[in-house]
Amino acid sequence: MALDPQTQGLLEAMQDQGMKSFEQMSVSEARDAAMAFRGLQAEPAAVAAVHDRTIPGADGELPIRIFVPGGEGPLPVLTYFHGGGWVIGNLEVADKPCRALAAASGAIVVATQYRMAPETKFPGAVDDCYAALQWVAANAAEFGGDPSRLGVIGDSAGANLAAVVALKARDEGGPRIRAQVLTYPVTDATSDLPSRRENAEGYLLTAGSMDWFWRHYLREPGDGKNPYASPLLAADHSGLPPALVLTMEFDPLRDEGEAYAEKLKAAGVPVTLQRYDGLIHGTYWMTAAIERSGELYRAIAEFVRSELAVQ
Repeated sequence: MALDPQTQGLLEAMQDQGMKSFEQMSVSEARDAAMAFRGLQAEPAAVAAVHDRTIPGADGELPIRIFVPGGEGPLPVLTYFHGGGWVIGNLEVADKPCRALAAASGAIVVATQYRMAPETKFPGAVDDCYAALQWVAANAAEFGGDPSRLGVIGDSAGANLAAVVALKARDEGGPRIRAQVLTYPVTDATSDLPSRRENAEGYLLTAGSMDWFWRHYLREPGDGKNPYASPLLAADHSGLPPALVLTMEFDPLRDEGEAYAEKLKAAGVPVTLQRYDGLIHGTYWMTAAIERSGELYRAIAEFVRSELAVQ
């Protein structure tokens, strides 16, 4: 399919403005560039309440932001991990997307700020995200949540962390997760699938950028074979929660996301896989610039309402 017209226009505008690929930036420059995504986001959706607080992480306190939609509780709870290659992104960039997610799904969204690379290498982010899930499970009732209806969700590197947290929760005996939502997930540090070559340049996220992110995140290349870094490489995918996996046609990560969906299916996990033709990596954060981003939120909301319904 041809590139979505709004996406094409956005990419051309970025090129005209001389935006560099992330691998051509310093970490500080890349973090500033990530903040610019806020200008591509729609006005904040209405939610009933937003709470900022800190919780115990794996090694120190973690900031979280709790988005409570309207509706009679107790409500299902999604623990959200933001994208950005484990290096960039934060609660501010994810604020409007999380409000939109809470409003659309009717679930409480708990956005977690994990420790970032390169200051903290793998598995620091994994340990923080798992600690956040454990805290949510133990404290959901405090903010109107139902601890029996938990999901994990993330985009890009955040989807990697959501998938890994689901693996870790299975391996360590809980908390029980009833749904995982993986939007263009990173699943394999060793991947050389066709989409990584076909979409290597020209679609915002480049193959070179992914190499740059991985170099910052991993302590050494061998870490890339650890299933808690590359969940596609796990020896066993059985017993994981039902998954919604969303991929974009023009994304170097498309094929590894779809390969992960197939691995889950082969292990007997219920999976909904949806590829969005014409779209690129990053669409989830571009709710004003790309109208079709709404398709992602509607698909997620439908899945969450189905999987986390009262039983």
